[in-house]
Amino acid sequence: MKIDVVTVFPEYLQPLDLSLIGRARERGMIDLTVHDLRRWTHDVHHSVDGAPAGGGAGMVMKPQPWGECFDELIPEAPTGAAGPAKPRLLVTSPAGRPFTQAMAHELAAEPWLMFACGRYEGIDQRVVDYAADRMEVTEVSIGDYVLFGGEVAVLAIIEAVTRLVPGVLGNAASLDDESHTAGVLEAPAYTRPAEWRGYEVPPVLLSGDHGKVDRWRREQALLRTARARPDLLERLDPGSLDKRDRLLLEGVGFALPEQGVAE
Repeated sequence: MKIDVVTVFPEYLQPLDLSLIGRARERGMIDLTVHDLRRWTHDVHHSVDGAPAGGGAGMVMKPQPWGECFDELIPEAPTGAAGPAKPRLLVTSPAGRPFTQAMAHELAAEPWLMFACGRYEGIDQRVVDYAADRMEVTEVSIGDYVLFGGEVAVLAIIEAVTRLVPGVLGNAASLDDESHTAGVLEAPAYTRPAEWRGYEVPPVLLSGDHGKVDRWRREQALLRTARARPDLLERLDPGSLDKRDRLLLEGVGFALPEQGVAE
């Protein structure tokens, strides 16, 4: 996977040199480059922002540096050229499409991603419109709140996406039962020692009975989801729940439709 990140604060993206992402880059699984937008400015101050048209507070990122950046990083591909001709551009914005695990899987299938990190009051809308005429563009938000800039959001998105790239995660089975994979949160996790400061690992996890362990984890995942994210259960396909699931949820006051119950 090829990833380009354009920002006015390249240092913000230094965590991408660490941990599993850093190893994946070293091994050539991910070709990730961070670009300083100020490289495409021409004034002595390397300014990338201007006053908003129509007045108002704050500053808006100018279109000129972004246009020159795209022209250089995404040249017109010659006919018959190998590899993706254009990236999929992700523009971080509080007004964007909510980022979810489903979108992470969607993006992990892309061969080339480019991220535009907004700052100040955002990027001039003409940049997004210009890019959308040349490539697929998705404005994306990581939550209903506002940050100083898009770098933190980009870090979160890249980490969520790249861990789904085959070979990046050491144990691919770790992806099977984690939160949001099946529409529910993950069950609590425990390790050694069996007792710590008066708190014990649930005995079923030490029983060696894999069937009972799986059932316990399923029940704990449903209970945790009902407590913390009932909205996820409301969107869950009733057909994915068996009779024991339903009895468990009804026991905590969470009723689900009767149709499509799995045996």
